[in-house]
Amino acid sequence: MPELPEVETVVRLIRPGLVGREITSSSVSWARTLGGVGKRRFDRAVVGARVRGVRRRGKYIVFELERAGTEAGALVGHLRMSGRMHVEAADWDPGAHGRVRLDLDDGRAFHFIDVRKFGRLVWAANADSIVGNLGPEPLSEDFTLPGFVRDLHERRRQLKPLLLDQEFVAGIGNIYADESLFQARLHPLRRSDRLSRGEAARLFEAIRAILREAIEREGSSFDTFYRTPTGQPGSYQHQFRVYGRDGRPCPRCERRIAKIVVGQRGTHLCTRCQPAPRPRRRAILRAP
Repeated sequence: MPELPEVETVVRLIRPGLVGREITSSSVSWARTLGGVGKRRFDRAVVGARVRGVRRRGKYIVFELERAGTEAGALVGHLRMSGRMHVEAADWDPGAHGRVRLDLDDGRAFHFIDVRKFGRLVWAANADSIVGNLGPEPLSEDFTLPGFVRDLHERRRQLKPLLLDQEFVAGIGNIYADESLFQARLHPLRRSDRLSRGEAARLFEAIRAILREAIEREGSSFDTFYRTPTGQPGSYQHQFRVYGRDGRPCPRCERRIAKIVVGQRGTHLCTRCQPAPRPRRRAILRAP
């Protein structure tokens, strides 16, 4: 599933072709993509509206709409496993997996393509009804080390499942959680409330550095599904240190990368560079 860097790449590449454009018509070939919003209601909401802005929130893409300068709700998209978004010439063929098409007033069209049909493009009167419960953006000014340390200690959870919790921090998935924990030299089963401030700082910096580098490389393409809106693969997969490298040597110490299951998710790590947490000793009550 595309994570923050992949979704940010999509937003940056489709935004110039959408902002300021009016939606003149729509066509939908897979109604479930609309997330339960009927086609008629969808048309009434979006046709004639102008795209005021396109932004990312976590793994979601928010298309802010307006009519005559007044807010008109938003389209909220999620790529899920295989979704792709394009802004192309009117005669461009999206192939057999085009699910939603929005014609624009400059003669081009926006396409939502989804092979596996899990993706969504939903109209909402208020985008916060969908994305309002997400945690802080890890590359924003609101994501601070003191706040991160506080939240880690308050949650008292294993690190890997906590990083995947979108209400804790928005946009991180399996790939970038594994890569961040490796860079910070922290085992995915470590308890968040038992990290020292120095360990928390290492994780904080690792998350931000890895996400920034992945965005620069337009995300990771490790299967046939993720392609940018220009049709090109991302390149961060060539920088993976642990993800998908089980059985291969650790780039630091050359011990073989291990794969374990944490919270029902495959998790990659180096057992030498990321030592397992030690069980706490229980106090033994002795009879007087």
